[in-house]
Amino acid sequence: MNYEDLRHFADSWGLVFLGMVFLTLIGWVFRPGSSEKNEKAAHMIFEEDHDDG
Repeated sequence: MNYEDLRHFADSWGLVFLGMVFLTLIGWVFRPGSSEKNEKAAHMIFEEDHDDG
């Protein structure tokens, strides 16, 4: 396998693989029951601001 073969493989099947990974990760966010976890993760960075210390 030379460079041209590897490049052709990456241009075709690599793109398909990365597209499937992308769609899987997008679908993972919108799965049923995940809204509570997503909401908690979205507000996690602000938890230190609520300390009265």
